[in-house]
Amino acid sequence: MVYRGGLVNLRLDEVKVRNGTTVLREVVEHPGAAVILPLLGPKKLVMVKQYREAVGEVLLELPAGTLRRGERAVDCALRELEEETGYRAGEIRRAFSCFLAPGYSNELVHIFIARKLSVGKASPERDESVSVIPASLSRALRMIRQNKIRDAKTIAAILWFSKFMGGRLR
Repeated sequence: MVYRGGLVNLRLDEVKVRNGTTVLREVVEHPGAAVILPLLGPKKLVMVKQYREAVGEVLLELPAGTLRRGERAVDCALRELEEETGYRAGEIRRAFSCFLAPGYSNELVHIFIARKLSVGKASPERDESVSVIPASLSRALRMIRQNKIRDAKTIAAILWFSKFMGGRLR
């Protein structure tokens, strides 16, 4: 273990590869995250804009958050949806899970589709400045194509929903 932090750890693994050579691999350990594609209507979704220090930009994303120790992904999704957007999900469904950057991190992201939204109370973390942005599915797809949405988890969730759910929650 090279570094233990509040959010991530960094370890250095010694690995023997196929040709017998031993190499070092840096691995970022992450507790995982939940991403929510909240539907206001059949083809209208809720996104958020927030500044991301790691890239030095404001990004357009789906609501998401890191799992707390022992927390189920669905509970994290419900918590983050309300914290970031002020909406509560009357219905939530797991879509899929994927690794965000398996070349150097073990972060597993769980994607959920939420609908039957009701208005709750947004309560972003004190280090978050989040703006809620409603968008049609067609607008979100256009923004992906135009490289205006550049967050991988958001792109994956929207494209999955568009392709495999036909843009509708069944």
